Amino acid sequence: MPRHPYKKRRQQVDVIYRNLEVSKLINYIMEDGKKSVAESIVYQALEILKKEGEPLKLLHKALNNVSPNFEVKPRRLGGASYLVPSEVRKERKLYLALNWIVDGARSRSQKEYHNFKDKLSAEILDASKNQGAAVSKRSQVEKLAEANKAFAHLKW
Repeated sequence: MPRHPYKKRRQQVDVIYRNLEVSKLINYIMEDGKKSVAESIVYQALEILKKEGEPLKLLHKALNNVSPNFEVKPRRLGGASYLVPSEVRKERKLYLALNWIVDGARSRSQKEYHNFKDKLSAEILDASKNQGAAVSKRSQVEKLAEANKAFAHLKW
């Protein structure tokens, strides 16, 4: 743990939509520092979503549907590990939701979707309809937190 509190860096918004969530999505998709490739993938996926409606509204709805309210953290007490449920902070909600959407898009079949922009747009669209791999991941995490509600008193 640092002795002095660190200064949190402000994230730049993206160029086209002027949105923090889109910028973070670009950064989570980026591999090997190739940001221009990630930007083109995200912007093309959002162009595909324009056919369904407003792409930013669909993205925000998907993030709301995917972001968990509770998660479990392991606590060690007397030689035993307990999974203690706790509320999720706003920044962590965004982090988890975007990562689950990206992971769900990566796990989609290559036969059905031939490139990543199609996979990403399909995953965002499914998440906005409360379906898909990212939403099922959220339900698993919240179900685990609900099952371990008996250990909520171990929170500190």
